[in-house]
Amino acid sequence: MIDDPSAALTASIHATASRRSFLAGALSAVALAPPALARAPAAENLDRFLADQRRSGGMAGLAVGLARSGKVLLSRTCGHADIAMRRPVTADSMFHLASVTKTITATGIMMLAEEGRLDIDAPINRYLDFAVVSPATPGQDITARHLLMHMSGISDATYYAVDFRTHGDDSPLALGDFLRGYLVPGGTHYSATGSYSGAPPGRAYDYSNVGYGLLGYIGTRVAGVDFRTYLQRRLFSPLGIDHLSWTLADVPAGLRVTPYEIDAQRLVPVAPVGFPDWPAGMLRASISGLMPFVAASANRGRTGSHRMLAEPSMDEMLHMQKPPGLSAWLTGQGLGWMESEGEGAPRINHWGGDPGVFTAVYLDPATTTGIAILTNGSATASSKAAIKAIARKLFTLGNALS
Repeated sequence: MIDDPSAALTASIHATASRRSFLAGALSAVALAPPALARAPAAENLDRFLADQRRSGGMAGLAVGLARSGKVLLSRTCGHADIAMRRPVTADSMFHLASVTKTITATGIMMLAEEGRLDIDAPINRYLDFAVVSPATPGQDITARHLLMHMSGISDATYYAVDFRTHGDDSPLALGDFLRGYLVPGGTHYSATGSYSGAPPGRAYDYSNVGYGLLGYIGTRVAGVDFRTYLQRRLFSPLGIDHLSWTLADVPAGLRVTPYEIDAQRLVPVAPVGFPDWPAGMLRASISGLMPFVAASANRGRTGSHRMLAEPSMDEMLHMQKPPGLSAWLTGQGLGWMESEGEGAPRINHWGGDPGVFTAVYLDPATTTGIAILTNGSATASSKAAIKAIARKLFTLGNALS
């Protein structure tokens, strides 16, 4: 979704508008590694580098994390979670992850598959209480694999034409009601050409937020409990993850991060948004909360003594393919994760964006390095350049600290 991935991210944010003055701020650092690593010259230089990138990128605040071999080596934060309140970003500040959420939704689906409760190559209608059928290809079954790879034939065209956001609050529209209204004939927002692309499932790439919303609904149906409850029990708690929330209401006031957009070279606060397709992009998490997941994802599913996914499942998620119609800024698509050109070589990653929000996670399985970058500023040319520069710096630092 992104000009390398970035052009499409900008287009998506502007299309949703719609949805989804550089001020110096306080600088703080939290070392999650042994003191020897924290004092390494490269790590000491990181604080100054991040402060410079935050200012040049026009971001109010940011938090970054670095993991290697399943261990979180360090995290760093700088700038403000809220400028007016002069509240600095901390390791526990909860940023809106936006579409980075999809990597967690995909991981939960693979967990259900590992448990033998979900076949990702079976028709999804086997697991649903309403039928999802493309009117252009009624004889073609959609599978969870198709949804995971954005190849289901479910289109976001109507999704971008209709503003499903709730500004400053959570969406009152339940996920199941949203999906029925969008995907089932006679639904409030159903359109034969706007809800479905017309391409047969598995034949064409078409990035779909609605498709990931459907994955979360399938997860609930298969798990027998709300998919968020399942993820808490099966994914987050075993990794020791806290400081995360699927709703705006559940984010503690002291940990909230205000989104900011740039207007005439000034950072202007905007209301956070809620939307009904929470599996596609509603998770809020801190850098301290997100990094154990990133560490395990980069380390073939293991962090410390805990295994998040079996190696074959993790390898399958990160196996990159080039489906027909793959966006030009991508070099591959896996199950949830995607790939785009980095510094002379493709990098597995996922970016996320909404108004006042820009996030990125990178994985390098060859070196077991995982990186997360969370910001409360919109995606712009300047912030994209800063994100890429920070990623390069962190990969270099990971090599130095290993």
